[in-house]
Amino acid sequence: EKGHIWVGSDDGLVHLTKDGGKNWTNVTPKGLQECLVNAIEVSPHDPATIYIATTRYKFNDHRPGLYKTTNYGKSWTAINNGLPNNAFTRVVREDTQQKGLLYAGTELGMFISRNDGQSWQSFQHNLPVTPITDLIVKHDDLIVATSGRSFWILDDLAMVRQYNSANKNFQLYNPEPTILTNGGSPLNGTNKKFKGTHPFIGVNPATGAVLYYNLPKSDTKEVLTLEIKDSAGNLVRTISSKRDSLYKSYAGGPPPAPKLSTETGLNRFVWDLRHANMPGIPTAYIEGSYRGHKVIPGTYSLTLKRGNSTATSEVEILNNPLYDIDQATYQTYHEKMTEMEIAFTEMHNLVNKAMGLQKQIKEVVAHIPNAEKNNTLIKTGNDLVKKLKDWDERMVQRKSQAYDDVENFPNKFTANYMFVLNHAESALPRITQPTLDQLSELTPKWMALKQEINSLLETDIPAYNQQLWDAGLGAIWKK
Repeated sequence: EKGHIWVGSDDGLVHLTKDGGKNWTNVTPKGLQECLVNAIEVSPHDPATIYIATTRYKFNDHRPGLYKTTNYGKSWTAINNGLPNNAFTRVVREDTQQKGLLYAGTELGMFISRNDGQSWQSFQHNLPVTPITDLIVKHDDLIVATSGRSFWILDDLAMVRQYNSANKNFQLYNPEPTILTNGGSPLNGTNKKFKGTHPFIGVNPATGAVLYYNLPKSDTKEVLTLEIKDSAGNLVRTISSKRDSLYKSYAGGPPPAPKLSTETGLNRFVWDLRHANMPGIPTAYIEGSYRGHKVIPGTYSLTLKRGNSTATSEVEILNNPLYDIDQATYQTYHEKMTEMEIAFTEMHNLVNKAMGLQKQIKEVVAHIPNAEKNNTLIKTGNDLVKKLKDWDERMVQRKSQAYDDVENFPNKFTANYMFVLNHAESALPRITQPTLDQLSELTPKWMALKQEINSLLETDIPAYNQQLWDAGLGAIWKK
């Protein structure tokens, strides 16, 4: 309030002026002993509510001394229940969004109250036990000043504000807005037990959308799924608690898909803001990234499902303020990246499908009775295998098995396409002219290769299948 000034002195007095200092009123809590009024907090929700932190450690009295008034200091209430008797108080702050959510800094660390000071509990986690000299809630973070142990930041205030330990229901909490950033952090993991920092290295916040959800105890083993959609309702990604049974790990291949934790209670998952991974070609080594591109700024819906239970929320993805990029540029980038990722996914799916058919035909031909009447069947089968193998060798370099094998075994088409795709996907989301130039060369080649394999899959192999059936020799399973 304009003109209102609160003053605390180092001999235990509190004064208030409502006219900019012309007149002062002594509003010291009755019975307050001589002490240091170390911090004053005006409630961001009610100007008549004030909190003060006092300390008497200079009198060898280490008891906490927090007080609250709701009527401009006409009456005060001590709010120290739950604070240790030897944790003298230095600062108290109220959350800027949630009324009655208080943070206290003491000589023995951090404490929190969810009921406007009626009771307190430790809020230490991995913070060193050290004097907390000041606190501020800013940018939806809790910033902590310590004595000799650096500055600390708690950036999960959205979760702190929403969490209720008594809640045992199926729930997806509302995440904080997430800025598009690049880099890594130990906090990017799922349900990791974060045990503290390196003695000499700070820890960046998670570089993705931090999602919290609560799971009630369940005797079933129902799959948990998270669907992420953009504002137009397009599916961006589906994340599951079930491991992909078809996934194979090999050098130069895609990483495994992330998994949701199904532990009872509070769970944490960091969405890396990316679209789904693209498929690999077991076991061909390709130097590159199979990860989908990062989403663009906008609002994304989140739907968490388990059995008949559904919880929804949404997350806002914000532009990186360091980059002067408008939404139209982001949209162009997204459309081109999506186009390339769809094409690359189709390439590898067709390669894998064609290889499976090639193996089947080889096996079928090997079991055809070597009789003169079957010569045509055997020759047709061998010709098909040769065509499939020739196409495969133009698409992928299967001799590469390790880093820098490309020096001995030149990349083939999909590796070259992946290079262009990875080059386009960068910290600066712009599709450059060199990328477009490369695509203008590669796309017609891909159309020709695609037409060639589709002709084999849709015409030649079905025709050969029919010949095998007519000869009573079975058929090829066209996956």
